[in-house]
Amino acid sequence: MFASLPLNALRAFESAARQQSFKAAAAELAVTPTAISHQIRTLETWLGMPLFERLPRRVRLTDGGERLFHSLHGALLEVAQSVDSLRPQRNASQLTVSTTPAFAALWLVPRLGRFYAVQPHIRLRLDTNCAVVDLHQDASVDLAIRYGFAPAGELHGIRLFEEHFAVYGAPAQVAQARHQTPSLISVLWHNSELYARGWEAWCTQAGEDWLKQGATIREYDDEHYALQAAIAGQGLVLASSILVSQSLASGLLQPYRAEIGVPGAGYSALCVAGRERHPPVRAFFDWLSQEAG
Repeated sequence: MFASLPLNALRAFESAARQQSFKAAAAELAVTPTAISHQIRTLETWLGMPLFERLPRRVRLTDGGERLFHSLHGALLEVAQSVDSLRPQRNASQLTVSTTPAFAALWLVPRLGRFYAVQPHIRLRLDTNCAVVDLHQDASVDLAIRYGFAPAGELHGIRLFEEHFAVYGAPAQVAQARHQTPSLISVLWHNSELYARGWEAWCTQAGEDWLKQGATIREYDDEHYALQAAIAGQGLVLASSILVSQSLASGLLQPYRAEIGVPGAGYSALCVAGRERHPPVRAFFDWLSQEAG
């Protein structure tokens, strides 16, 4: 059944497609770029279709190449995990989770002690970056926690929670805002349009004319910094109900007119289909579900 499959060529293709580079694939497989090119030409001839567009200084997958890559990568990943599970000295305790710096600092890290308490054998590494990791192409990341409206697509995932945006401040700032126009803290976040019109939407709902009164607006490029500025008494912040939870619980921040909120998106935990069966990934999914309530 599998005797005619060009396995070496398929392995060369998967590496080149994942890294979008024949040279990188050659380095990974310890062969020459010419050998990689030859293997892929052989595979293209065998299939009767091109898999890559050869562009100046780079390559790009064709539509057929994309289809083959997603199928092949998932299959090889599952084979690798199955083989790894049989090895007596395997390292099955490593888990790499990708998320944003703000979510890591404000929600995940403060709760990780409870994960370590129930899973002390799992060594967790956080990969914090605002850039979206392509889980199909970066096999080093086991699981990603992402924010947004879009569905997971071909990924396996669970929805953790939905959020809304409300206004918070240090206790003294909240009390002062009832009598005079406060300074407003906002976030210049390239992954969301919520902050761009968030204050305007909140003020409209609340019937506050702070913007018309020329309130000072202080801008930060990360939610973590914005919350720290609010804690330090620099003004009121429009913040995520999820990311502000620890500051509220500790009393560092208080809501201002808690009944007023601006709709947000939500957070999901995602992985490549099939990887959720890997024990550390399954354990982390289970723990996240419990923490999210």
